[in-house]
Amino acid sequence: MNYVYLHRLYAKRAELEAKLELYDARDCFGDEDVNDGTDREIRERINEISAEIEVLEHSSAS
Repeated sequence: MNYVYLHRLYAKRAELEAKLELYDARDCFGDEDVNDGTDREIRERINEISAEIEVLEHSSAS
């Protein structure tokens, strides 16, 4: 397994989750510029990365 790549995926997912938290916080405070679909794009990317991580983790367990 490529642990460096897996580590990068974990880091990228954490970065995206932090951006999403900030984005959600801005939405809570009524920032009108946040309703542009960015949160949906971030969530989709997090899901893609999570799926890739899961595949890599399961392939190493076999």
